[in-house]
Amino acid sequence: MKSSLSRRSLLIRSATVFAGAHLAGYTRLWGADARSKPGVQMYMVAAEYAKDPAGTLAKLAEIGYGYVEAFSMAIHNAAEFRKILTDTGLGCPSGHFGFGFEDTEKALDEASALGVHYAVSSVLPPEPLKNGDIKASIERLNHLTADDFKTMATLANQIGESAKKRGMEFAYHNHNVEFRKMGNGETGYEIFLKETDPTLVKLEVDAGWMAAGGADPVALITANAGRVRLLHFKDFSTITPPVNELSEAAGSHIVDLGTGVAPLKAAYEAARKAGVEYFIVDHDPPFHGKTAFEAAKVDYAYVAGLMAS
Repeated sequence: MKSSLSRRSLLIRSATVFAGAHLAGYTRLWGADARSKPGVQMYMVAAEYAKDPAGTLAKLAEIGYGYVEAFSMAIHNAAEFRKILTDTGLGCPSGHFGFGFEDTEKALDEASALGVHYAVSSVLPPEPLKNGDIKASIERLNHLTADDFKTMATLANQIGESAKKRGMEFAYHNHNVEFRKMGNGETGYEIFLKETDPTLVKLEVDAGWMAAGGADPVALITANAGRVRLLHFKDFSTITPPVNELSEAAGSHIVDLGTGVAPLKAAYEAARKAGVEYFIVDHDPPFHGKTAFEAAKVDYAYVAGLMAS
């Protein structure tokens, strides 16, 4: 599915995320009541934000979201973004940045400019991907080896150390590619967890992608209580058989939250017990007969219902 790959494609295409400069003396916009409300990954409304930044964030606040998770490739002016957040009352505790595609310190500069606490990798390649060849880049991510995951872990530890020095925390976001079995029977995700320092590398669990890849998000969240800090909600019409590649076949099964078969309710309950802080809608387009905002409203109602139960 073209749209399901475009977030990764955008990260691969460019390491120039936005022109916002460092801001001095600001109050971080983490969202005072964010933990009592769902958040939303801005990739869901990236096209709408590009046309109308203020109107887009105002609509998300009107739906009821307490905060957004920044998708830095869509934000070209950090000061404008922060002002709109203040005006709408939205928080921004986390964001996805181009780690592995650009210099780490530059990516952290961007995270600092937005004022996030959690700087998250959307994907984390073991080495810079070359020549802007999207197809080749996706193929690289689809065929990661055990050694690749060890290299990624080393990079993640380095990013985490740099983030810590800036008063932020680094978190790794999974897709489905991490759950393919390696030669020794371990998954790439298991290798990555074993090779990273839990004090430096936190986790943003995407429960939908995890289930689509054949893993049990409940078991992984429970086993990593205290390390999983953010939970992404994504639903799939089918997760059988598991798919361990980023592809049209995988992405085409993404559906409105609560209408698919991913174990999202169980993942939420495990996350609550594990001390997860933020619960975030992450619904890739297209939206199958709905506008982005209509889908965002449906998804909000699902997560808000879980949080109220």
